[in-house]
Amino acid sequence: MTPQALQFTETYVAEDLVLRTARSLADEVGLAAVTPGAGAALRLLAAAGSARAVVEIGTGTGVSGVWLLRGMRADGVLTTIDVESEHQRIARRIFLEAGFPAGRTRIITGRALDVLPRLADGVYDMVFVDADTAENSACVDAAHRLLRTGGVLAVHGALAGGRIGDPAARDRETVTVREVVKGVRESEEWTPALLPTGEGLLVAVKK
Repeated sequence: MTPQALQFTETYVAEDLVLRTARSLADEVGLAAVTPGAGAALRLLAAAGSARAVVEIGTGTGVSGVWLLRGMRADGVLTTIDVESEHQRIARRIFLEAGFPAGRTRIITGRALDVLPRLADGVYDMVFVDADTAENSACVDAAHRLLRTGGVLAVHGALAGGRIGDPAARDRETVTVREVVKGVRESEEWTPALLPTGEGLLVAVKK
């Protein structure tokens, strides 16, 4: 795919003022938010599954959360987890500015691997993982427990900065991402695909 085609896919669905503001705030605090193309894909996945209950691991400043909420059912609730309460304070404001009342989100401050065991088994329609790469494998395992049959997993950063297909790339982050991508592909518990949008989205449906 040419660079022009990639740029076109990323700008195919335009972001409004709320999302542009959230993205600018993410830049200010040093966060890499999902790209518009990846956000549109998350919205599509949530809408296709008529998602009512979604878990987001990595709240950030609310960019991906707004995309997810816009794809979910009108009565859906987004449970979003982040260790940084200040980032969540920004996200809370962004969600309200996007028109979502407080009852549409459940914002939990804490380390994902401490919070996830407290969430109910088999009741979520979608789990989005945008966490520390080192925790991705554990988050994927937790997602399998949380999701209903037919629920969707999405993992951000699955192309490892473009290094995923380079066998010479043996740095810890790339190897970790590669192991997660390979593990989901080879598991009989998932039906996966790797989408080359943004930083890469590993998506899979729980069998």
